[in-house]
Amino acid sequence: MNLFYTPDLTGDRYTLDEAESRHCVSVLRLKTGDLIHITDGKGNLWESVIEDNNPKGCTIRLIKNQKPADPSLRSGQARNQKLKFGFRPYHLHIAIAPTKSIDRFEWFLEKATEIGIDEITPLICNHSERRHIRSDRLVKVITAAMKQSIKAWHPVLNEPETLDTFLKKDNGNISKLMAYIDDDSPMLSKVYEAGRDVIILIGPEGDFSEEEVEKATESGYQTVSLGYSRLRTETAGVTACAAIYLKNLEG
Repeated sequence: MNLFYTPDLTGDRYTLDEAESRHCVSVLRLKTGDLIHITDGKGNLWESVIEDNNPKGCTIRLIKNQKPADPSLRSGQARNQKLKFGFRPYHLHIAIAPTKSIDRFEWFLEKATEIGIDEITPLICNHSERRHIRSDRLVKVITAAMKQSIKAWHPVLNEPETLDTFLKKDNGNISKLMAYIDDDSPMLSKVYEAGRDVIILIGPEGDFSEEEVEKATESGYQTVSLGYSRLRTETAGVTACAAIYLKNLEG
């Protein structure tokens, strides 16, 4: 399946931008009459047909929206079909400290998107080694991973925030967890309840400071463990993402 991203889609016809058109026609060598799939990144996944294979502006016509019609996310085959395309019965928001090497942070964004994530906030902490990012470049990484993994949802990348600012937000009735290296913290999989929206805080390589942990717990966050191995920041982020995904996959 070839998936193309069309965030500003309206109507039943659409002209791919030049980059997507070139990839479709010149790289994949698709022709007029060939079927492709497109998504707006907002949960819609269409089967479409190429009407004009112009490499500078490939025109397509929408045929069928493949978004599952069954509103239930918890029933057997329908649930698994939805999970396949990124329709999840939960909202996962990971607030994570950007790594010193931006390549490692890009790796986290790529793998988290492939597994399934809704929202990412780069978190500036006391021990952060990187405090600035190029959001435009990182969004391209997310978009490529969404297309590669055939997802109908494009994760949101927020602007960086300090931990203090982030903790002041009212997130309503949601599981609020903080990954922390602490022998007394329960495993994430034991604390998280499938189907619940969740925010997970992931600290920098030097972990959260004791002061930050205290502030987070006062704000309603519970510290959790990701296992007994010492993990890099980006590995911790992917581990948390996978743990939530698998917990929900089990039902």
